[in-house]
Amino acid sequence: MASTETRLSAVAGHQSLREQVGHALRAALVTGQLAPGEVYSAPTLAAQFGVSATPVREAMLDLAKEGLVEVARNKGFRVVAVGERELDEYTDLRRLIEVPTVRSLAGRIDGAALVRLRSQAEAIVTAAVAGDLIGYIEADRSFHLDLLALAGNRHLVSMIAELRDRSRLYGLGALAEAGGLTGSAQEHLVLLDHLAAGSADAAEQLISHHLGHVRTLWSAASRKTAAG
Repeated sequence: MASTETRLSAVAGHQSLREQVGHALRAALVTGQLAPGEVYSAPTLAAQFGVSATPVREAMLDLAKEGLVEVARNKGFRVVAVGERELDEYTDLRRLIEVPTVRSLAGRIDGAALVRLRSQAEAIVTAAVAGDLIGYIEADRSFHLDLLALAGNRHLVSMIAELRDRSRLYGLGALAEAGGLTGSAQEHLVLLDHLAAGSADAAEQLISHHLGHVRTLWSAASRKTAAG
């Protein structure tokens, strides 16, 4: 949990302790430091974070409300595993929402927004090349949610954020080792090129491919994680 402790320190001063711990726990879920099916107690995690058990327990309860962990009575919290059917369902929902939304943005994004999104897309590529898993997932999340926010529907953005959080809990380590992150990362830059050029058909095709591509990569990574 050493890298999780570092991440906790990095956000200190900008968030409440409960939020800091929640951020660190999400990072641990994404990178597989907190493994699916395993039970973790608040006091044990608190000792590793160097905080009291209260903010850890509060943060874990927040994650439980989102379905990322579940309460294991008198033991702690169990990390919820994501099955193949659930991944398919999450991907189907994302396609139904994201594909037409992204298509609708072709030729409609102003220069300032394109500059901001391109910077985020480049950060995704940089993190992928460096094998920075937490940096990758944070930059990727920011890019997709900020892009969708341009459609002006905050409820849509909230729904996609929840679907992303539920589906990306583990497997990134194996994916990075296999060299699967960089290709997916590059697709964000190409997508922006299509949107800037007003190529709605090309943007629609790429975002649909991207979501399916990510689904395949996550499936392979999760199977590798389970087998290992």
